[in-house]
Amino acid sequence: MNADQNSKVVLITGGSSGIGKSIGAFLAGKGYIVYGTSRNPSRFSDFDVFTLLQLDVADKKSISNAINIIEQKHGRLDVLINNAGAGITGPLEEIPEEEIIRNFTTNYFGPINVTKAVLPLMRKQHNGLVINITSIAGYMGLPYRGIYSASKSALEITTEAWRMELKAFNIRMTNIAPGDFATNIAAGRYHAPVSKGSPYEKSYGDSLQLMDEHVDEGMNPNEMAKVVFKVINTSSPKVHYKVGAFMQKFSVVLKRILPDKVYEKLLMNHYKL
Repeated sequence: MNADQNSKVVLITGGSSGIGKSIGAFLAGKGYIVYGTSRNPSRFSDFDVFTLLQLDVADKKSISNAINIIEQKHGRLDVLINNAGAGITGPLEEIPEEEIIRNFTTNYFGPINVTKAVLPLMRKQHNGLVINITSIAGYMGLPYRGIYSASKSALEITTEAWRMELKAFNIRMTNIAPGDFATNIAAGRYHAPVSKGSPYEKSYGDSLQLMDEHVDEGMNPNEMAKVVFKVINTSSPKVHYKVGAFMQKFSVVLKRILPDKVYEKLLMNHYKL
């Protein structure tokens, strides 16, 4: 289906692979005008699924450049999907501070800066939707994934506050939290090394193997695309959506109803700690 002049214009950060690419391809197939982003689009010279713009969520100038291109061409931006993200694993004691800061820059400050940049345009058109792709890991502190859990949790909570501030402008905002999906995120995440002689050597090494298995066995990212499409076509989106295997979604329910120490014990058993 070709996009026509009435199609919604969608910007997806981190659109060159994984969940972002799947969402973009699905929406383009439904007739949306889709722009994805990459820090280095020249690496994807044969990418023809939708248009890729240069954008680094850590670089405010590249953010404004990308949005200006869209505004000049279409005069509007209907949907922003903050999808760009980075994984990080390691014992909290051993992760270098600069890696923690880098992760929060991508997973938290990045989406905030991209959203800030699109809000004036959405306010001018008195309409818009911002979808923040977070993670089910953001609902709980997971061993050896504490920084990742914290950055995604921070974005979830910020969305809760921000969506109330935006209601007066007819701008909607929501979170979609995926569980494990079969993507290349494990290859791109920062792994603190499993250091010989570290007090965490065995337990972290075992946990790392378990995490990689979960991603390899994850759901098809097209399931995320279908939920995004549904949310875009919902007049009043919920605050939170969760997409993943039953047990991953159920783990959020368990956290809400079980005593803290009981839930902690379940997690420790799962990670064999």
